Amino acid sequence: MATLKVIRKRIGSIRNTQQITKAMKMVSAAKLRRAQEAVLQARPYAEKMAALLKNLSARVSAEAHPLLMGREEKKAHLLLLTADRGLCGGYNANLIRAAEGFLRSQGAEKEVHLTIVGRKGVDYFRRRQVEIADRYINVTNRPPEELACELAEKMIGRFRQEEADGVYILYSRFRSALSQVPTIEKLIPVATGGEEGEGEITEYLFEPGVEALLSSLLPKVVEVVIYRALLEASASEHGARMTAMDSATTNAAEMISSLTLQMNRARQASITRELLEIVSTAEALK
Repeated sequence: MATLKVIRKRIGSIRNTQQITKAMKMVSAAKLRRAQEAVLQARPYAEKMAALLKNLSARVSAEAHPLLMGREEKKAHLLLLTADRGLCGGYNANLIRAAEGFLRSQGAEKEVHLTIVGRKGVDYFRRRQVEIADRYINVTNRPPEELACELAEKMIGRFRQEEADGVYILYSRFRSALSQVPTIEKLIPVATGGEEGEGEITEYLFEPGVEALLSSLLPKVVEVVIYRALLEASASEHGARMTAMDSATTNAAEMISSLTLQMNRARQASITRELLEIVSTAEALK
């Protein structure tokens, strides 16, 4: 059995860790509220833009704009959104596992390149000698709209220059603080939002024409999808970290309770042993 000094030291160490995890939980909870509000505000805008794109694309052929034109995928590009920090449960591990599954699904004959946002994803694939085309780390304080604009320009440029025949984005979709779902979406060529003849097509009067409007709208659609994914990823990260730190705080409390009981038993055994020694000595002196 461990000595009282060792047990007290362990209790003090765990109590200090518990204070840290509790503080991290509170910080993540505050950040989660803001991130969740941003996600909820961005979703209707993205959905309305997708509906507008569906109505526009129903009036033109895929050849009307390069970002609508699908081609045989010999080269694919994956935009992966991970976190810069850990201590958020399985958030990063689930995303990396999904990315590995995507790479396997493409087969050995297809060329796949990665653009990774977040230190955790960069470090993981760098250690495994996977080629990373672009990497973005320590972007937590960078405005998401600015980062989304830069990423959209790069992804569109790769597609237009035929460096990629299809561009995908992998991020964690936020459902709640307890549920974050790794999600893969095809970014380019831009999806038109449904099969032909599905739903009602709203009639619009266009000024300028549909083709000119598509040239302005499609790059913006790509940017909005990335912007929304960044917001979803941020909310998912804070939700996962808050949940993980809450579990860590609870586990620390249970460990402290168990060690306190062990300490009390050790102290009682020590007192009992000392009493026995005193009684034995008194009996021996008679």
